[in-house]
Amino acid sequence: MTAYAIAVLGTTPGAPHPDVLTYIERVQSTFTPYGGRFLVHGTKGEWLEGEPLGGIVMIEFPDLEAAHAWYASPAYQQILPLRTDHLPGSLVLLEGVPESYDAARTAAAMRAAG
Repeated sequence: MTAYAIAVLGTTPGAPHPDVLTYIERVQSTFTPYGGRFLVHGTKGEWLEGEPLGGIVMIEFPDLEAAHAWYASPAYQQILPLRTDHLPGSLVLLEGVPESYDAARTAAAMRAAG
């Protein structure tokens, strides 16, 4: 089932640190071998509720195993400090839902459970 890596990255005053730019230049080559592709990159978004959290990055993977393999890969681990040392943020890996997913059925099951 399709999986996603979603990052919310803070901002820093002024121009990005050169290491962050190097990270951006190199990151795509780390997830392409795992079937990853950008869906969103650095978009601040149009926040309709809550406070703006930062820039959004969303990468799609064929499945959660591929997403985990990418994150643990030597290529990604090598460049990760280029971002984390200079740019605050959070990253989550999560599995998507099947095309047949129906939120009303989920609610019904939750009601029945109690």
